[in-house]
Amino acid sequence: MPKNLEATIEISAPPERVWAVVSDLRRMSEFSPQCVRMVALGAPKVGTWTINLNRDGKKYWPTTARIVRYEPSQAFAFRINENRSVWSYTLERTETGTLLIERRDVPNGTTWFSRRAIKAALGGEHPFEEALVRGMNETLGKIKNAVEARA
Repeated sequence: MPKNLEATIEISAPPERVWAVVSDLRRMSEFSPQCVRMVALGAPKVGTWTINLNRDGKKYWPTTARIVRYEPSQAFAFRINENRSVWSYTLERTETGTLLIERRDVPNGTTWFSRRAIKAALGGEHPFEEALVRGMNETLGKIKNAVEARA
């Protein structure tokens, strides 16, 4: 069964500056090694749909998502329709800036099709999740660099 995954990073900037970067969906491919493109179908808010293109090496696949949480300077989350996973970014003010938390939650597991595709095309659940955690840490590092470079 797939696991919930989490990565965190401390950013030397207030949540409002971090939010400006995290909530700009057009920039998601700039940060995430798996995301090629994320396009919101309307202004980002709860209920907005996105169309996404993902990759792993030479393998590409599309997904769609719906924004399920959108609280400026606090939290942003979207649910992938094809596998039921929920990806989120939570911002917590700290003494020195912001703690940014990225999570992949699978509260109801994933779909049969998703599990089979991961096994057949992406090396299986365990290696895929290890790659996701590496990607999450890479994503957070790139977001940190982008935010702190604006200081």
